[in-house]
Amino acid sequence: MIERPLTDWLPLTMKEVEKRGWDEVDIVLVSGDAYVDHPAFGTAVIGRIMESEGFRVAIIAQPNWKDDLRDFRKFGKPKYFFGVTAGCMDSMVNHYTANKRLRSNDSYTPGGEAGFRPDYATIVYTKILKELFPDVPVLLGGIEASLRRVTHYDYWQDKLMPSILVDAGADMLVYGMGEQPLREILKLARQGVPFSSMRNINQVAFLHDGDTELQEYNNWSTVELASHEVCLEDKIKYAANFKIVEVESNKWQANRITQQVGNQILVINPPFKTMEEAEIDKSFDLPYTRMPHPKYKKRGPIPAYDMIKFSVNMHRGCFGGCSFCTISAHQGKFIASRSETSVLKEVEEITKHPEFKGYISDLGGPSANMYKMKGKDEAICARCQSPSCIHPVICSNLDTSHKPMTELYRKVDANPAIKKAFVGSGVRYDLLVDDFNKNNQDGNHDEYMEQLVTRHVSGRLKVAPEHTSDDTLRVMRKPSFKYFKLFKQKYDKIQEKYGLKQPLIPYFISSHPGCEEQDMANLAAETKDLGFQLEQVQDFTPTPMTVAEVIYYSGVHPYTLKPVKTAKTREEKKTQNNYFFWYKPEYKNWIRDRLTKLNRPDLLERLLGSAKKENTGKYTGNYNGRKKATKKF
Repeated sequence: MIERPLTDWLPLTMKEVEKRGWDEVDIVLVSGDAYVDHPAFGTAVIGRIMESEGFRVAIIAQPNWKDDLRDFRKFGKPKYFFGVTAGCMDSMVNHYTANKRLRSNDSYTPGGEAGFRPDYATIVYTKILKELFPDVPVLLGGIEASLRRVTHYDYWQDKLMPSILVDAGADMLVYGMGEQPLREILKLARQGVPFSSMRNINQVAFLHDGDTELQEYNNWSTVELASHEVCLEDKIKYAANFKIVEVESNKWQANRITQQVGNQILVINPPFKTMEEAEIDKSFDLPYTRMPHPKYKKRGPIPAYDMIKFSVNMHRGCFGGCSFCTISAHQGKFIASRSETSVLKEVEEITKHPEFKGYISDLGGPSANMYKMKGKDEAICARCQSPSCIHPVICSNLDTSHKPMTELYRKVDANPAIKKAFVGSGVRYDLLVDDFNKNNQDGNHDEYMEQLVTRHVSGRLKVAPEHTSDDTLRVMRKPSFKYFKLFKQKYDKIQEKYGLKQPLIPYFISSHPGCEEQDMANLAAETKDLGFQLEQVQDFTPTPMTVAEVIYYSGVHPYTLKPVKTAKTREEKKTQNNYFFWYKPEYKNWIRDRLTKLNRPDLLERLLGSAKKENTGKYTGNYNGRKKATKKF
């Protein structure tokens, strides 16, 4: 294998800077992740965009924040600014389980080792930079900054926190997918415009001195939220704020948002319109090495990289708008799809990887089967304020044709170096059920499903019904469980037709707002009737900028302001989770006692039958040979 020159990567050390013949660095990026030069890693994308615009960029990856801070000093003072991100995940989600237990590993660190980034990494990094280089602007980006850009509930401290700009002391924040605002910022920075004058760029947030008048720009109208201080006193006002933020984040012709925070005004400018094909291609077609920086070789593999190194992301965004999910909050509800040419070019690049054995692990996206989907009449989309295009019913203006995906899958299959190209991302199954999706007019959904099941399933197919209770599913913004049953029938018929044995792996969440104990018992019974034994399941975690987080904290739904019951104590959450394991001997007596107290002999009969009390014992089964399934949000 031929070693690539170190200069193929963006520099991580001063030696690498000197190898490039640079006497200074224009921009320094500070990240909580190890540096993987791949389009699935935000720091690489941002760094490569800056490089493509002619800037000299260096990266400080996972700096030590506990010592003499030499990592932060190593490149000296950049000419223009520092860019700070916690990484590909919110640092608190990265560090802690739903029960607030510290995780023992970190998928974005060599060797999977934990402990290489601080809690609230964006805040910690920025404060250090401001102390060391007080006159250098700091620009925040990434999912942690994006989802904490306004007053938000922090589950780990169990309190409301102001915009991350307040606690970090940064100069500006880019929210969402950052390519479009970043190019504007770079253009103005090169012209010598200070950050304090960059006030008319879409998709940025900043703090304005409350004693001076806020100027009008670009004919934007302004919507004012309840102040941070009011939110601290009134949970209902906080919930009402969320509805405004979510609606404005998903509009093409959005309003500017302001919020008083102490003696400052938080200003959130409207987002850019979703990227067109040529724009998103530009991001993916940059000269990535597609590999981790060579400095990590002796420290072991980076799990997140190993998972995606042979995968292709075909699109961004998700129009599902699920209450517990942050994808639409960060990537937007409108789909930005790459061109066939760009996707096939990346597939060809993957085939040249020295470790490639002929298998693409994923042709997908946030939801695998939304590629090329958009409004039939975009003028209707431009006026739309709905947070979801498919809840409570599917929008009649949504083009849900699966034909572009089917054709692209076949073109990937036609590459002689590809043995198999799998779809590893979760499939949005409701789009493939005609009773739910009335927009399937030419039968292309069935053609796609047959192509998917026969050619692109790697042993099992992941889908996410999330619950069986219609009341809970309405809070989740998910369709009725009856559509999952219809999908399973369709899936099983194709399996039978081709003699395949590829189990469906459904994901479910316990303790979600709107879910009560009896709902979980019923979920266990429903899934048992369908032949499932659920091994590893997701306990709900309230993450910032989600409907479910707002309900968890405030007790009301932000759109109706009506109460929604939520399991909050550890005991309540464990009680709900226990029902998943009805098949384990050590849970049976517990389930029998709970359902007797709840006066639900019907559920007791369905779950355990009418057998006498069994002795508890240690479970030694093997989950019927199925692999364990986990899900992260």
